[in-house]
Formats: sequence, C-alpha cells, structure tokens
Amino acid sequence: MTAFWAEPDFDAHELVQLVHDRASGLTAIIAIHSTHCGPAAGGTRFWHYNDPAGAIRDALRLSRGMSYKNAMAGLPMGGGKAVILADEQRIKTPEMLAAFGDAVDALGGRYVTAEDVGISEADMVAVSKRTAHVSGLPVAGEGSAGGDPGPFTAYGIYLGIKAAVQHKLGTDSLSGVHVAVQGTGSVGGGVARLLAQDGARLTLADISTDRANVLAQQLGAEVVSTDAIMTTPCDVFSPNALGAILDDNSIAALDCPIVAGGANNQLAREEHGEVLAARDILYAPDYVINAGGIISVATEYLARRDGRTGTVAEVNALVAQIPGRLQSIWRESEATGISSDVVADRMAQKLIGRG
Repeated sequence: MTAFWAEPDFDAHELVQLVHDRASGLTAIIAIHSTHCGPAAGGTRFWHYNDPAGAIRDALRLSRGMSYKNAMAGLPMGGGKAVILADEQRIKTPEMLAAFGDAVDALGGRYVTAEDVGISEADMVAVSKRTAHVSGLPVAGEGSAGGDPGPFTAYGIYLGIKAAVQHKLGTDSLSGVHVAVQGTGSVGGGVARLLAQDGARLTLADISTDRANVLAQQLGAEVVSTDAIMTTPCDVFSPNALGAILDDNSIAALDCPIVAGGANNQLAREEHGEVLAARDILYAPDYVINAGGIISVATEYLARRDGRTGTVAEVNALVAQIPGRLQSIWRESEATGISSDVVADRMAQKLIGRG
C-alpha cells in the first residue's frame, strides 16, 4: 500500500491519523485538510473497504472536499473527514463509537464530526457522550437547528437544480422538466420529493429497487435499473449516490444538458470537468450544490459552542445562497472558457489561503 503522503489525493493535509483501538476493534482514519477558516468540519463514514487504500483515498479526497465546501458556503470552518473501517458484516458496537469519540476528543477541537454514509443520528449521540466536538444531534426544540442534515442537503440541491435549469434551459419552472435521479436515500429521495412538488417528471434508480419503487409510487415516477439511469435521456442528471461516477465512458453516454446532484467527488479524475464542458453539459460542482447539510451541522455546532441554539431559519437563509454561488461560477466559466469545477476549485483555494 502506498504511503498516504504519496497518494495523488494528498494535498498538504495538516493531519492524517490512523486510529486503532484494540479493545473495541475500532480502526479509523481521521484526515484534517485545512483549519485556515476554522476547526475542520466533516462527517464520519462507516464503510467496508476491500482494500484499506480505498479508505485512505476516501479520507483524503473527502476532507479536501470539505475544505472547499465549507469555504464556498461562507462557513468559519475548515475541512476534515473521518472513515471508520467496517468489517464485511458491518458490525458497529457502542464500544467502537466510544473509542472513536475519544479519538476525536483527543484532537482538542481541531476536528468536528457528524453523520455521513453508514452513520446515524443515534451514532452521533453515542459519540457525543465522549466529546463535545460533534454535531448533527437531535433537535432541541421546534425551529431549532440540528438533527439529520440530509433534508437540508436535499433542499440545497433542489435549489441548485432550479438555478441550473434557469441558467441552461432558460425557464424558472420545473413543470415537465425531466430529472433522472440516481440514488433515492435520504438525500436523493428528498430531492425527488421537492422536484415532484414543482411538477418535474422523474426517473429514479437505486441499488435498493424496493426503495426506488416505493418512492416512485408515491411520486408518480418511473424506475429504471442502476445501469440505465446514466444513459436515460433527460434534462437533468442528478447523481445522489457514491462518487467517481463521471469518467470518459459515462460522460460520453450522458444524454442531458445538465449534471446537478449531491454525490461527493462525482468526477473520477480532475480532467473530467473539462470533458463535461467539451460536451456543453452544465456541471454544478458537487461541493457547492450539496453544502446544505454541512451548513446545518456548522450552524448547530457554532451556536452551541457560543452558548445558544441555532435555528432552522438561519440554516435556510444560508442554504438559499447556494444558487447565487453556482450562478457566479457558471458566469465566470463561460467568460473564461475554464470548466466550472476548476473555477470553483480556484475560488475555494483562495478562500483557504492556498490560491
């Protein structure tokens, strides 16, 4: 296995820590990319990796993405991420979560964790018993910020899709606009529900066919296989599952003018943003459009740190700024001929002091 500092995705990370607790069986990686803007914030992923190198790549890529995401969202937070390496049975114990909480606490507030793939709100409650540097905890009262950040992620993506449709297709209405949604979990499903309320025509796909079928029945949508969703002729392809799906072959097979969705690290390699641009496909940089969740997490954490309770109104006001950021990226991309992902990266790098 290559040393982490020789990995292509190592980007002058401030800290990459391997955590191993023999008693609980915990093995985790905590990566802090940057604390230039504030404590590094980013969720914890619980995932089984056939090759541990995959866990390192995820931690490096996702933590860097969080630096960019938090900076572009205007949050006083840096970027970090944690990955807990699950076994094949994906067994998660209270002892493992306690040991992970201790590891986060030992960093003294440099890293703030929250939910991600495979980690629930209840898991974060368990972690919070060992450290204060955690967010995404149950809501304290009606109108209070906190809890599952997924709905806020979905809301931001929905607003971003509306902005993309207006920018590329020249209409403010989603009625009849065909959106192919890849992934119908808490984020993708939330996006689909919001789009359906506006009259969008939906095609859904998920590795859980039952979940996709149930949602399709509720929304009057069509279901296709996971193999077919990326080649479905549509107005918007919205990837809301795992990343690295946009490569030479898949981009060539896309039949849409817009790609806008919540999956992290959608581009398989850096050059694939240019490949999308060469096909005249409008791309919403993932860490800009999917920032709603971290906005919720950060608002909750920062308010609690300051001795007050954050509000949903505060979160929604910040999420509502996502379309404007996307529009400014697209305008600069069109004016300069530089692909939207590179434009966004350069903006984010300046904000974290690396531009």
